[in-house]
Amino acid sequence: MVRTLVGEDGVAAHLDDALLSAAVALDGQGESIASARHAAAGFLARMRAEHGVAVSRRAVEVTQLVVSELVTNAQKYAAGPIVMDLRITGDLIEVQVWDSDPVLPVARAADVGRVGQHGLEIVMALCQSFEVTREPVGKRVTARLALTDEPSG
Repeated sequence: MVRTLVGEDGVAAHLDDALLSAAVALDGQGESIASARHAAAGFLARMRAEHGVAVSRRAVEVTQLVVSELVTNAQKYAAGPIVMDLRITGDLIEVQVWDSDPVLPVARAADVGRVGQHGLEIVMALCQSFEVTREPVGKRVTARLALTDEPSG
């Protein structure tokens, strides 16, 4: 069953219980980052409560951090809307962020003296896997994160 929920912030999330997934449309403006963080935490809470998915407190916090970094980059470098897809796949949460900018992000080499531009370094250090794919319009960044503190594999 697919349900559409609109939060107090006006963010629409489409939940597909059969696939344990949600799609969140963001306008790419001011509150998008906070809205995405809240949507991700809410999605994980629903998966735990309604489907018995094991989700640790750390997984929620790490997911929110990764969502913040990915949506921040999308908002900073791409004009227009952002779409965030969340999906439970086994013992992982898959976070996908689409934006309209076709330029693929590149993590910079670690430099403790550099101020800023550490977002992709952080994401890549926290996730189980990371990939970027060019789409017919824009790109899709995918990060897969452990749902528990002791992921299998």
